[in-house]
Amino acid sequence: MADDEDFPSSSDVEEPEVGDCYLSDHEDDIAENVLQDLEDGRQEDCNWSVTSVITKESLLAAQKEDLRKIMELLALSEQHARTLLIHYRWDVERIFELLEEKGKDRLFSEAGLTMNENKVIALSSYSDPFTCSICFEDVSPVAITEMDCGHCYCNNCWTGYFIVKINDGQSRRIRCMTPRCNAVCDEAVVRSLVNARHPDIADRFERFLLESYIEDNNKVKWCPSVPHCGNAIRVLGDIYCEVECTCGMQFCFNCLSEAHSPCSCIMWEQWTKKCHDESETVNWITVNTKPCPKCHKLVEKNGGCNLVACICGQAFCWLCGGATGRDHTWSTITGHSCGRFKEDQTKLIECARRDLYRYMHYHNRYKAHTDSLKQESNLKETIQGKIVISENKESRIKDYSWVNNGLNRLFRSRRVLSYSYPFAFYMFGDELFKDEMTSQERDLKQNLFEDQQQQLESNVEKLSMFLEKDFQDFSDEDVMENMKHVINLSSVIDRLCKQMYQCIENDLLYPLQRATHNIAPYKSKGPEKASELSVCWVSNQARSTKTTKMDVLPNHISAVNASGTTLSAKRTRQFQAASSSDESGSSRKLSKNESIGSAPLFDLNMPAEVIDKS
Repeated sequence: MADDEDFPSSSDVEEPEVGDCYLSDHEDDIAENVLQDLEDGRQEDCNWSVTSVITKESLLAAQKEDLRKIMELLALSEQHARTLLIHYRWDVERIFELLEEKGKDRLFSEAGLTMNENKVIALSSYSDPFTCSICFEDVSPVAITEMDCGHCYCNNCWTGYFIVKINDGQSRRIRCMTPRCNAVCDEAVVRSLVNARHPDIADRFERFLLESYIEDNNKVKWCPSVPHCGNAIRVLGDIYCEVECTCGMQFCFNCLSEAHSPCSCIMWEQWTKKCHDESETVNWITVNTKPCPKCHKLVEKNGGCNLVACICGQAFCWLCGGATGRDHTWSTITGHSCGRFKEDQTKLIECARRDLYRYMHYHNRYKAHTDSLKQESNLKETIQGKIVISENKESRIKDYSWVNNGLNRLFRSRRVLSYSYPFAFYMFGDELFKDEMTSQERDLKQNLFEDQQQQLESNVEKLSMFLEKDFQDFSDEDVMENMKHVINLSSVIDRLCKQMYQCIENDLLYPLQRATHNIAPYKSKGPEKASELSVCWVSNQARSTKTTKMDVLPNHISAVNASGTTLSAKRTRQFQAASSSDESGSSRKLSKNESIGSAPLFDLNMPAEVIDKS
């Protein structure tokens, strides 16, 4: 994220000739910084995503900015521009690409947009009653409405149809009533007819159109906080990222779950389901119980003898589950012999037992680090108290910022460490990547990953130990020694986290052929905090200059793509794959420059009344 000083303050902005708002043109600088960091070998420092907060007040401003781009480029009215943007999920760059690829006529046709300036029927020239083909009533020509597609019906039929669609939640793209007509009805006509009969439903229609900027936009999503804070987050660039809303909620932008890197979204979804459902309970029952041959209730053996009895009174053999009598010796059970070996049953039980033990291994370690993170978070106030005591006592040491820095590094690395165990569970198991690696490759990669995981775990525990010490009672020499350990360990842990992510991306996930799993990049300071960007007001002259810049957008994108050859193997493949991603939602990562193009940055925290006045 660019520094705040890159944005002009309100006092620096001249009074606008016309009330128009645009994003400041600092986005190209961000793109250049990303490529420069890659060339300098600082891939972990690259800003792959630019995040911003859309509040309730600024939602209208954000929507009008995208509308204005399409209106100026294609000379459309606001309602036609909104229809086009909703169909293409508010992806302005996608519309630019398709405009060159398909042409304007096909672009409009696929979106259900009919630009028919010459009406098929000049209703004003008719004086005779008109028969509606829906209700077959004769109505006056002034009570007839014709859509851009040329189909006309009476206002009562149109209004009833619109109300049904709005109540069904289909108000963002209401199509013509005529069968097999793909045209989208003019929202101004819908608003006028519905408002005349039900103003409250017309207000709901307006709200749906406004919220379509979030509901139908792949780059904007509601914050998943509970209770809801009312904010939405917009990400320009790589959608596989972790963000922090202004309310403090940290989450994965792609799946809206809690921040779970280095797990991919698919891994985390399956892990949470596995931890909450009864799959492991079933495994435990399979391993530790046997069904009674009479009443079929599950029985757990609580002794060493293989002759067990159910509460129903039936005795049976624990080894094979067969019903028996109650008399037995050291070697035989009366009326029973289970000398036959059943291979399938034995393999089934052993497989269930092995899977259960493997799950318990990873879950116990994941739970241990998650619990440690909660406990260490509770210690934050205690440590802050120690800092206050240390700063007030007579000492040569007055700067204790290293304690807070170490504490933040501990929280970040502990979170990474806890989520690395669900990642390892699926990466080296058979659930997702059974046919992706041979046994030898799997063992080699697992050993490599677990070595890095072990080093990180060891240093995290050491850092936790030094931070929990009562340094407020130490002498200056002991404080200096403790500070040295905390600073060194913080640096080492940060480097180990970066190495682990590089290993995951380049050595584990990149070679996959049948599946693509993307993870949020590692950020030393944790999930990126979304901020509110400042508004740049421009005159009509500057506005025409921006339109000229948008006209050359596809060439600009191509130039950026051509410069992306300095990327690592993982990022290069993601940059190349982004240009071929379709609307179905490819799991390939998009490069920052491909995704955001040259769309200027602008403030989203502007009252809607200001925009309306423009």
